[in-house]
Amino acid sequence: GYDDALDSQLDHVIPALNKRGLHASFYIPINGPTLPGRQNEWKAAAAAGHELGNHSLFHGCSAKGPGREWVLPYRDLDKQTPAQVQEQVIAANTWLQSLDGRKKRTFTPPCLDLTAGGQDFVKALQPHFVAYRAATPAMVTDTAAFDPYAVPVYFVEGMTGAQLIALVEKAASQGAFVALLFHGVGAEHLSVTREAHDELLDHLARNKGRFWTDTMVTVMENARAQAGK
Repeated sequence: GYDDALDSQLDHVIPALNKRGLHASFYIPINGPTLPGRQNEWKAAAAAGHELGNHSLFHGCSAKGPGREWVLPYRDLDKQTPAQVQEQVIAANTWLQSLDGRKKRTFTPPCLDLTAGGQDFVKALQPHFVAYRAATPAMVTDTAAFDPYAVPVYFVEGMTGAQLIALVEKAASQGAFVALLFHGVGAEHLSVTREAHDELLDHLARNKGRFWTDTMVTVMENARAQAGK
């Protein structure tokens, strides 16, 4: 999946996925840099089979800790209530539905922060989503036992093509599900190079018999159906 609705995702990632017949999820904060200017391109991405995932209205995060200096005071989750954040996430769902016409999607809490004002805000939102990407990196080998509202993700910034391929090969060797979290590709923040990204896509496309690559909502609906959840 790809977070933050970045230009590089529209410029490079979606064409690269489409060319190879692969689908992915894009987690879109409604104040993202490509909105509203490139809104029609996101509509086209959804029509091509990609998921427009929820990433809240304003990408609010906790300002605590190192590396969080960029969080604006009025978007600091520590200064908001769960009800405020929940209202924004539900509003983002409504807006995304106006783009893609879909009622089922998944959610990635910005920064994977799960509390507002020191209290959990995500549990009450579960009825609105098929799943959350919201846990630390791990391979999921038992989809019947795992929590769809704590799907583990790997942050892959700076990885080479060989490292990305090794990660999915490790998952394949274990018969596991793995979720990769990209941001910028060849540009912007927390990025990987275009070359590394395309090496991974080429590997997945060449080995479709071994790898099922799809949107988070499709994979999680399948996993939940298998687990009877």
